[in-house]
Amino acid sequence: MSRTPNQDRPNAARDDAEYGARARAGGGGSGEDSAKGGAAQAPGQPPTADGATGVRPAPIPDGTAAHPLRFGYGTNGLADLRLDDALTLLADLGYDGVGLTLDHMHLDPLAPDLAARTRRVAHRLDALGLGVTVETGARYVLDPRRKHGPSLLDPDPEDRARRGDLLVRAVDVAADLGAHAVHCFSGVTPAGTDEDTAWKRLAESLAPVLDAAATAGVPLAVEPEPGHLLSTLADFHTLRRTLGDPEHLGLTLDIGHCQCLEPLPPADCVRAAAPWLRHVQIEDMRRGVHEHLPFGDGEIDFPPVLEALAATGYQGLTVVELPRHSHAGPHFAERSLPFLRRAAPAPHRPDRPGEPSATH
Repeated sequence: MSRTPNQDRPNAARDDAEYGARARAGGGGSGEDSAKGGAAQAPGQPPTADGATGVRPAPIPDGTAAHPLRFGYGTNGLADLRLDDALTLLADLGYDGVGLTLDHMHLDPLAPDLAARTRRVAHRLDALGLGVTVETGARYVLDPRRKHGPSLLDPDPEDRARRGDLLVRAVDVAADLGAHAVHCFSGVTPAGTDEDTAWKRLAESLAPVLDAAATAGVPLAVEPEPGHLLSTLADFHTLRRTLGDPEHLGLTLDIGHCQCLEPLPPADCVRAAAPWLRHVQIEDMRRGVHEHLPFGDGEIDFPPVLEALAATGYQGLTVVELPRHSHAGPHFAERSLPFLRRAAPAPHRPDRPGEPSATH
């Protein structure tokens, strides 16, 4: 849902002073399928790091050691492959891990014998040397007629509980897989629901999930998603303060979303998000358009972004997210890893003919 800055938002002035002027993509889509939901408030090139407030992210001290980045690929971009075939492909291509979306075709979280099936996947990941993060953005896993429904914001408390139960189940799966985080998002504010009510529902719905995450020792990494109630870094901090800054609440940062609507450039978003960063998704994107693009097809300058990410000390997976390119998933998986290795500050393999350059 499109909103104007500071409208009915707790701590609005403080959020904007800390994290820059808000910018949003319009439209009512959810997840990556809100691809062409409208322009951000400031279309064109992103604002400078100073923004309207003169505030910059804290610089990373000189001499900070950069950690080698670990790259993965999301199974939501390999939906036409059996899970074992997808995992084998990624291992063969040299990926460090996988973003595993729990869905009917890939480790169905609602089918019988989940624990036994999870153990088999854990053994396979171990045999292939792949790390894993658990993602929960499956379109129709809970409702075959409602994309991403029900959400944590639904008016019906039983529907909200169904989404919360799925996230608790995802935490259990993540613990059994040895995953470094569980990803989730807020959902779109339902029609007729005011923001205060929506934020209250979100906080209440996440409380038992965070309890499960604390028990399992697996961070819950909430993703700001264009068009959702929680759509920006500033919104993440609103949720964090509302919940009392729980230890196991972290952040999923989608680099493309930063390009799409954040007031700061993507590299500065990485630096600003560093203390809460638990999961990273990456793809190319254009300002004001929520459309996940292959590397080289958007506007992002990736070397500064990956340099900033490495300098933060982030050691989780950085997962390529191209869900609309599943029809050619193996092709894009093969092309994406060399691109990222060339753009990253760590040593990487030499270029191969026919691959896109890391800058454009």
